[in-house]
Amino acid sequence: MAGLKGRLVLVTGASSGIGEATARAFAREGARLILAARRMARLEMLAAELKEACDTQSLCVQIDVGQHKTVATELEKLPEGWREIDILVNNAGLSRGLVRLHEGGFHDWDEMIDTNIKGLLAVSRVVIPWMLGRNRGHIINIGSIAGHEVYPNGNVYCATKFAVRAISRGMKMDLHGTPIRVTSVDPGLAETEFSLVRFRGNGERAAQTYKGLKPLTGEDVAEAIVWCASRPEHVDVTEMVIMPTAQSSTTMVHREI
Repeated sequence: MAGLKGRLVLVTGASSGIGEATARAFAREGARLILAARRMARLEMLAAELKEACDTQSLCVQIDVGQHKTVATELEKLPEGWREIDILVNNAGLSRGLVRLHEGGFHDWDEMIDTNIKGLLAVSRVVIPWMLGRNRGHIINIGSIAGHEVYPNGNVYCATKFAVRAISRGMKMDLHGTPIRVTSVDPGLAETEFSLVRFRGNGERAAQTYKGLKPLTGEDVAEAIVWCASRPEHVDVTEMVIMPTAQSSTTMVHREI
């Protein structure tokens, strides 16, 4: 197991869910953190909590990765000593709607594509050259089992997660011969703000997603991410699928109802 104390970790989408849990998990290991998300107030609250609980050094950066053309500009503003990123966790992502393709809307599609694909690419495009310059680093992309198997009405969201899986494999190939590692962590049903965002604040509909089963938590996924990051440097966990015990595929979910 490789120590994470003092390592610099950039987490996108760090204001809630898997991203927040990941930040907390790395803080417990003694890492320094760049917390990136749209909601600056939440980031600052999280940074204060981690400082008190773990004496964590955190830098908060307000970035909307969906506005991919501004990502490089914002990251280039990182102060001296904060570009030496050891671990990049490309976590920011979302889903909008659950409808048949011919009933979908371009606004929802654009939002998913801009965040889940272009946002990941924009952050990686900036950070990977920095890693190459230091000859070290680890990129961890948060995918989904939706990137392994399409489910009804998931069409475009699933397509974005298939893209994350393909991009992760492409990154690994493009970084062949370097010590930089690439990992894709692909969760199944995890109870976060994901469904609330998908259904635009409809809490009743969001709750139905997890009814009758014990889903993953953000903390479950965060533990998997930290485990991948803490392997010895010659070990690259290229892909990890993690699901609740009650789930066997995107469409096979056992519910006690």
